[in-house]
Amino acid sequence: MSLSVQNITPVIGAEVSGVDLAQIDDVTAAALRRLLADRGVLVLRDQHLDHEAHKRAAACFGTGQLHCHPLAAISGSADPAVLTVKATAKSAFVAGDGWHTDVSCDPAPIRASLLYMHEVPENGGGDTVFASMTEAYALLSAPIRDLIGNLRAVHDGAVPWRQGYGKEPPAGTEYNRTSHPLVIAHPDNGKPLLWVNRGFTTHIEGMSRLESRHLLEMLFHHIEATPRVQCRVRWDKNTLVIWDNIATQHHAVWDYFPHTRHAERVSVVGGELQAA
Repeated sequence: MSLSVQNITPVIGAEVSGVDLAQIDDVTAAALRRLLADRGVLVLRDQHLDHEAHKRAAACFGTGQLHCHPLAAISGSADPAVLTVKATAKSAFVAGDGWHTDVSCDPAPIRASLLYMHEVPENGGGDTVFASMTEAYALLSAPIRDLIGNLRAVHDGAVPWRQGYGKEPPAGTEYNRTSHPLVIAHPDNGKPLLWVNRGFTTHIEGMSRLESRHLLEMLFHHIEATPRVQCRVRWDKNTLVIWDNIATQHHAVWDYFPHTRHAERVSVVGGELQAA
């Protein structure tokens, strides 16, 4: 396969053509891994994938071990490695509608996610915005980088339900609660990056509630309000997007109600995070 790459912004994201993920080989997989470490988000259009092909492509990243999300069975998927992401006119809330890193509460978080779009809203909308945590860290002032360099924060898997959806997690689902460094080293290139997100991070260890709340809010605002670190992906049917879940966070914009958006996500587990 012959890859063609067009950057979305100078900092993050790339549209990739010349790849058929249903027929991916080792050489192409290695090229995509290098490109993902560099660009953070890869957009591949006109892909035609069944569940097995989707999972084979995902296994090319991270440890190769597919992540089984607690919500997979609840979402209607018969395969625990395939998470259905669907919003309709009956949806009271939508997963991902807010800045977050996927299940950062896990001790060994997801390394990469691959979302495959089956249906887009008929009147437009439903874009996903991504942000580079490497660039977000680099843009912090030296005093703030010094302040957060040795701190740790707690990530709690129940937070999206209680704060985002206004309810307790469904009965029978279990979520991790893990302490991670605020600044970690990228597992591929060693670059320092910011590892906090509004979706899961509850507090900074060793600080008062007031100190923790205000420092986290400053970091969240920095990520969310700095267009320079972001790119926006517009979806079409049969588009697949791969994102580096360690080096980015994202916001799936729910601006299409009451129309339907239907996708499936397969993710691959990474290793434990290391402080930068």
